[in-house]
Amino acid sequence: MPLFQYRAITPEGRSIKGTIDADSLIQAKERLRQEKVLVTSLQAIGAKRQPIALNKTQLLGFTRELTQLLKAGLPLYESLCTIEEKQRRSKNHPLFIDLCDQLKGGAIFSSILARYPQTFDEVYLSMVRSAEHSGALSEAFDQLTLLISKQLKLKKQLTASLAYPAFLGGFCLLVIFGLFFFVIPSMEQLFEGRKLHPLTALIVSISHWLKQEGLVLGAFSLLAIISTIVLSKTEVFRRWSSQFLLSLPFLKNVILHAALVRFFRSMYMLLSGGVPLLEALHFAQKTVQNGWLEAQIVYMQKQMVEGKKLSTLWGTSSFIPPLVIRMCAIGEETGNMDFAMRNLAEIYEEELDKELLQITTFLQPAILLFLGAVVGLVVLSILLPLTDVSSFLSS
Repeated sequence: MPLFQYRAITPEGRSIKGTIDADSLIQAKERLRQEKVLVTSLQAIGAKRQPIALNKTQLLGFTRELTQLLKAGLPLYESLCTIEEKQRRSKNHPLFIDLCDQLKGGAIFSSILARYPQTFDEVYLSMVRSAEHSGALSEAFDQLTLLISKQLKLKKQLTASLAYPAFLGGFCLLVIFGLFFFVIPSMEQLFEGRKLHPLTALIVSISHWLKQEGLVLGAFSLLAIISTIVLSKTEVFRRWSSQFLLSLPFLKNVILHAALVRFFRSMYMLLSGGVPLLEALHFAQKTVQNGWLEAQIVYMQKQMVEGKKLSTLWGTSSFIPPLVIRMCAIGEETGNMDFAMRNLAEIYEEELDKELLQITTFLQPAILLFLGAVVGLVVLSILLPLTDVSSFLSS
């Protein structure tokens, strides 16, 4: 049923706004007229339903609140109505009122959530579908709350660990830009008519070249950035770039372990929620955010249909750590694959914390050392001619 957003004035003269569901614009006007309000604005928002999306933080808040209300004994519809009332001043209010409206109309909750794929991914939907069959909705949303909070924590860790080195790197480039484009050209008059030291001649030549080719370099850099953004949407480029990054010594473990943490955490939630292994692989594959690993998981799904074991398939790649193969083999032997996935997620979460700390500890002094070396060379190249007495006498 379409949704309509309205603004109106109550009999008491108070201005109100909200949303109402109706089959048509005329019916929406009639329902508002029956409520004895003066409508000043009324427009359909049913066509805008799909773009409405919650970010990860908002999704976590919604899932946590729904978990608490369900655990308190409220029915699903009453829980959603409670959340909808709280969100009435939010720009995402149409999403919540649509959830209530569709559930009241008898639709299945998982199919309602599927109408908003930008908010509720396949892992979320599969957990809800499984809970609908088992009747354990509160437990499913409790697990989803944990999963989303872990995903947010991982994202914040990666961002916080790389933010300061990125800031230092940007500052380093800014200083180098200022030295070669402004400082050195302003000092060139001091060197006219003198025989320059090789280091000074090199620095001055680099400055001249950068000033002459600056526009070309800037255009090339901009073109490279735009091309990378466009190509990153293609599966082939994502797979190639992921495999290339996995070959870099310092980034290999961080990138691989971050993807494995996402994958194993999602697998654990799905398997513990009663989702079959093949379906869990299919849904969890979309959460890894690594083109190469996604392609490996798709390949493993096809091979498992033919009867091969997951632990054996992990061993076909040189990037996968031996611990993953052993833990999956134990899970297959004991029948506790969800337990194995949980342990792997926790192990690589701890490994990732250590690696991020090591990279941050290494990058900060390395960038500062590089900046100091560049500034030192430039200053030395300027001071050498000024300290050369013979150049003064000859001039």
